[in-house]
Amino acid sequence: MNNRANNRWGPLLWVSLGVVTVLPLCGVMLAGKEVVAYLQFPPLTRPVAHAGFSWLVFSAIASVICATAVPPIARVIFSPGQVSYGTRYSFPLWGWGSILLCFVSWIMAWTRFDWFADYQIFTFSPLWFGYIGIVNALTYARSGTCMLIDRPRYLARLFLVSAVFWWYFEYLNRFVQNWYYLGIEGLSPAQYVVFATLPFSTVLPAVLGTYELLETFPRLSAGLANYKKLDIINPRPIALSFLAVASLGLFGIGVYPDYLFPLLWLSPLFILTSIQRLAGINTIFTPLRRGNWRRIFLLALSALICGAFWEMWNYLSYAKWLYSVPFVQKFHIFEMPLLGYAGYLPFGLECGVVADCFAKDLSTGD
Repeated sequence: MNNRANNRWGPLLWVSLGVVTVLPLCGVMLAGKEVVAYLQFPPLTRPVAHAGFSWLVFSAIASVICATAVPPIARVIFSPGQVSYGTRYSFPLWGWGSILLCFVSWIMAWTRFDWFADYQIFTFSPLWFGYIGIVNALTYARSGTCMLIDRPRYLARLFLVSAVFWWYFEYLNRFVQNWYYLGIEGLSPAQYVVFATLPFSTVLPAVLGTYELLETFPRLSAGLANYKKLDIINPRPIALSFLAVASLGLFGIGVYPDYLFPLLWLSPLFILTSIQRLAGINTIFTPLRRGNWRRIFLLALSALICGAFWEMWNYLSYAKWLYSVPFVQKFHIFEMPLLGYAGYLPFGLECGVVADCFAKDLSTGD
């Protein structure tokens, strides 16, 4: 990031965080609800009654998802395959250690040994430390480089930022209560903060590590480097419009949580990128001007892959989360309703946006 962009984006990042934090509370105040209930820390959520399943809403959301996801997937499938024959490297010893850590943690997470009962709720973090090590080792074996070896300080920053990043989504969930936790009832607030922060810290390293691994497989994004161009002649009014609509949506989840819950995943993304665009800083969508969709496609896919592992490992764990999603609470894969997996797609882009804020190569755009 050059100094000019850094000086401009630093204060704007804090403004963005303030906006996305305050807006739902303003909605709650407008609805006449008790604000204090949404400011409890830690933000423990509990099951609440939501609107029942609706085939109409399910079909509408499924149609939007298909209309968004199917064209780029078809582009990849029907584009000529590109195979990389670059140098391959030995799978590192620490990669085997990561596999062992992940395997042992998986066993301990899904079994119920009496002698391990006091530590049962702490198995999720080692699973993800192992996963992060594995994807970095695979990336190294395929390309000779990975975050763990070449950018350890950046990876360390991702762990720290990730903890705050996911705590923010826990905060937003207070307004929609789409997921809640079991098996943590005996923890004090201080214990819960420690218990939760450690696994929260693995989110960004896992998604960005998976992204770097997927980049070593050119076939997964074939045809997307030269796809549909979205070159907006006058982007500032568009950015202002997206900022206004996204802000209104985030404001609205405090008023109509059953109807606007998908905006929990969409509004922060568009608020952050709109403010970046208005400041003249490149966003995650800037490459679309050249028709390059590779990065957003791979980020979305990376989060979906991590999401599949999150849901799978959660399924038989002792301390776990359950879902309560309005209108679409049906056709579960593990604990997650089928359409809920679509939330991982914009979430992957949000992971990329936040990671970019702490990378050194963010540059200004015109």
